Amino acid sequence: MKPLARLLVVLGALSPLLLFILPMWSIELEAPQYPPPYGLGMKIYINKIEGKKENDLGNINNLNHYIGMKRIEPDSIKELKIMPPLVIALSVIGLAAALIGKRKVVIGWLVIVAIAGCVGLYDFYQWEVDYGTNLDPHAIIKIEDMTYVPPLIGTKVLLNFTARSWPDTGFMVLGLGMALTVAACFMKPRVEPS
Repeated sequence: MKPLARLLVVLGALSPLLLFILPMWSIELEAPQYPPPYGLGMKIYINKIEGKKENDLGNINNLNHYIGMKRIEPDSIKELKIMPPLVIALSVIGLAAALIGKRKVVIGWLVIVAIAGCVGLYDFYQWEVDYGTNLDPHAIIKIEDMTYVPPLIGTKVLLNFTARSWPDTGFMVLGLGMALTVAACFMKPRVEPS
């Protein structure tokens, strides 16, 4: 690979590390008592979940209690412990691929990242389903056959709340890093003089 192509792969390999400081996903809730532009929200990182504003996560947990949803306790979510070393390992493998400089190795790394991303999205959706369907039968508010699963991507109305779930800045930066790596794979290899 040309030096520029290797540099692009290095940038792509480093991009997952930004998920430690940039949120990868955002969930927002709006209702008459929580109107836009304020509403309630959560920012999901690879190692933590926090409210969009200071008291949002606590307020969401308090509201969820009425409908029987479990509390969102970041310390008890195993994925937040598994993801950091996994992301570091993906970055190290990507840097090794850049050092090796062979297109097939870089493509192999991209496939691993894509598989990890798909598994992560599936796991996140399963997490949403678990929180939205495994409700406390003694909840204060019970509506027969009602579940509260927010959308994986997009907007959904749940009772008087509008839930929005979208990739956030960390996901966008990761996508840009992967796009740079794909671009590096399409660059013509350096021709050595004979």
